[in-house]
Amino acid sequence: MSSERSSGAGGALRTAGAPISWGVCEVPGWGHQLDRSRVLAEMAELGLGATELGPTGFLPLSPSRCRSLLAEYGLRAVGGFVPVVLHDPHHDPLPEVRATMRAFRDGEVDVVVLAAATGRSGYDAKPELDASGWKTLLGNLTKIIRNAKEFGRTVTLHPHVGTMVETEREVEHVLDGSAIPLCLDTGHLLIGGADPGDLARRAAGRVAHVHLKDVDASLAERVRTGELTYTQAVRAGIYRPLGRGDVDIAGIVTVLTAAGYSGWYVMEQDVVLDSEAADPKRDVRESLAYLEGL
Repeated sequence: MSSERSSGAGGALRTAGAPISWGVCEVPGWGHQLDRSRVLAEMAELGLGATELGPTGFLPLSPSRCRSLLAEYGLRAVGGFVPVVLHDPHHDPLPEVRATMRAFRDGEVDVVVLAAATGRSGYDAKPELDASGWKTLLGNLTKIIRNAKEFGRTVTLHPHVGTMVETEREVEHVLDGSAIPLCLDTGHLLIGGADPGDLARRAAGRVAHVHLKDVDASLAERVRTGELTYTQAVRAGIYRPLGRGDVDIAGIVTVLTAAGYSGWYVMEQDVVLDSEAADPKRDVRESLAYLEGL
């Protein structure tokens, strides 16, 4: 198995992994954090040729050292999740984002995956933006897109549970008020109340990166109603191996392929691990087999 998989439509799915599928997360207290050598070795064992970077510190901060380490496992980095405060009029995110784009350029990492961070720890609660906050957020996205040309990187915004862009209404506000490309995360969109298949059909031209997740819709509803926090839902197994949840993964891939999408499909199944004895590789293998079947 390799990181290039047939799309069933005359092309190929460029498939990558992500450390979060092994429970590696930037949120303090998220769960047991596996050593990077095990994670990278298991990615290679599964036939993956590419990965996202994971949280700061999981891989070497030096772009050249990071690139060299991944090459030892037959991997390359295709993207990285970058939570940044975009809505605060007293905070300028541009220096931080420019530094990230420079590091991605030097490390030959394709896609900057921005999330509109709340400034709080974790993803279990968020404030609501007022008109001033939205103006600031959208203005910062415009500045970031202009600066991205200097570094030759693709910059996307990732609608994400517990960030300032989570719900269907908030995603539409970004689509209407900015030109930022999207990271279409099938799981976070569904949990936030959007239909990822409908968004793929309506806005395929805005999609520049994809995170594939399958979701238990009943647990997603409990997150939306406040019965469960996001972290509790992840512990309860809200993310299922691809093909075993309620997201139309095959339909979304078909729609994007027909629209000419040629970017990466990052296979993500966020998990919270209790110990070193956990075996997240099993679910990743099942998901990759599902993609192979497409």
